[in-house]
This record gives sequence, structure tokens and C-alpha cells, in this order.
Amino acid sequence: MQLRGIIPRRSASPALTRPLMDLFIPSLTNNLILTPNKHTTTFTDPHHHHTHHHRHLHLLFHHHSTTTAPAKPRRNSFPQIVKSKMTQTLHKKQEPAITSVTELPTSESRWVTLQKIEYTDQTGKARTWEVASRKTRSAKTGVDAVAIGNILLSPNKAPSTLLVIQYRPPLDAYTVEWPAGLIDEDETAEEAAVREFKEETGYEVSRVLSVSPVQAADPGLSNANMQMAMVEVEVPELEAGSLPEQRLEDGEHIERVVVPLAELYEKLVEYSKRERFIVAAKLFHFAAGMDFMKTQKYGL
Repeated sequence: MQLRGIIPRRSASPALTRPLMDLFIPSLTNNLILTPNKHTTTFTDPHHHHTHHHRHLHLLFHHHSTTTAPAKPRRNSFPQIVKSKMTQTLHKKQEPAITSVTELPTSESRWVTLQKIEYTDQTGKARTWEVASRKTRSAKTGVDAVAIGNILLSPNKAPSTLLVIQYRPPLDAYTVEWPAGLIDEDETAEEAAVREFKEETGYEVSRVLSVSPVQAADPGLSNANMQMAMVEVEVPELEAGSLPEQRLEDGEHIERVVVPLAELYEKLVEYSKRERFIVAAKLFHFAAGMDFMKTQKYGL
């Protein structure tokens, strides 16, 4: 690959050219596209579609006229500039990918176990059923997890809800969900909802509106259960790019999206059409119920 055009031949000495090549070639192999122009050097990350302009670097790449001698760069300044201005650009987001799938002995599993249930059905016939069971159920509540439906209230916006998007290895896809999490041993579902919402979104819950009865999460496959907590969150000012800091655990990569409640169903339908995206059932059912009430006339 040629780097022709990045450094003008007349102004670049061999001593300067070599460090530049050493620094830029790793960027090229990491799928970063270098697009130099007369005034700035632009680095475009094809995964993020963000463009970063490093204005301090244009002095090194500027095409000088033949009548003006190029200024000699200080020997130690360029590596420092590159280090300070290019570090974030080189740390680009990587798409998650499954590298292997193997059988897991239940004795080695930390979170779930596989069991065989033997039972008799309504006719008295003996039958068996395979079930995945959680190992982390709270003894205090007898409930595994809590999902957190939320309403964001702000003076400058219509009522909205905050969704979270994260990669889920069992599906090898990004799921669109409400915030959720496992209930700790000494917690109630309400306490877990307040804690998890703060960790995943950065927002403090203003008021817990309701907590549902215990619900089955996936009764054909697992004995996992959950409760739904609906919460209200008062936000002084709701603006894009001004979301509070999250408190995520190692390995958690959660994107937050604020959606007006009036547009929730349509937005989830849009997400479901994207490649490698899937909407969580409980969230979609809630939005579909809202849409059903608006569009169908049954006098409810």
C-alpha cells in the first residue's frame, strides 16, 4: 500500500518519513482510513462513522511552495502530538463475535444447570421434560430477576422511556430491552430495580409506580421467573448526549436510547428490521399493547 500524498516529497526528509510510516501503517491494518487534505488529516472509523480532525497535525503535512523553505519540526514534538491526538481514534469499537461453542458440564456452570423432570400428565402417563434452572435465585424473594419499565419526565420533552441495547451471546445479536438485572440475595424486587436502573442508566429512580406479580420468563425452557417494576424518573433537562455516567461491570457494554412513549411501538418495529437486532419480548408486548389500545376500537 502506498502512502503517496500523505507526505509531500520535497518537504519530507528520510528521517521524518520513516517514523510517519511506522505510525500510520498500524492504523491502516486496523481498518482506519486515512484521508489527508491540504489543511487537516482526517481519520474515519468505518464502524462508528465518526470523523476526527487533528488540526495540530496539518503543519506536518502542509504542502509548502518551492520558494518557502519548510519549517523543521522539533524532533520530540511529533511523537507526543500523535500519542495525545490519535490514541482515542485507534481504539475503535469491535463487533462482538462468537469464536466457539462447546458442551458445558453442569458441574462447571456458574449461573444455570440443566435438569430432567419426570412427571405424570393429566391422563396419568409418565413423561419427562428438560429444563434449564438458574443457580442464583434469591432466597428472600424466590425471584430471579427484575425488569424496569421506566417513564422519563422532563420539562422540555414529552414523556419518554429509556431503552438499553447490548450484545447477547445466546442470540449472537444486539437486544433492545428495558434495563433489567438479577435480584441479589438480600434484596426485594423493588430494591433491585432502583439499584440496577442507577447502574445501567446513571439515573436515580424518583418513584416506583408498581411492582408486578411474579411472572414466568420462558416456561417452555426454563423455570426462570421475574417481576416487572414500573418507575418514574424526573429529569431536569433531557438532551441528546447529556446522559449521566453509567456504573457498568466489567464486560458490560450497554448503549442507552431515549424514545418518546408515543413513538415506542414504531421505533421497536424499526429496530426489529435491522440486521443482527432483536427486541426483547416483554418490552415489545408492552409497546404492542399501547399501540393496540390506540388503534383498535373495543371500548376498553
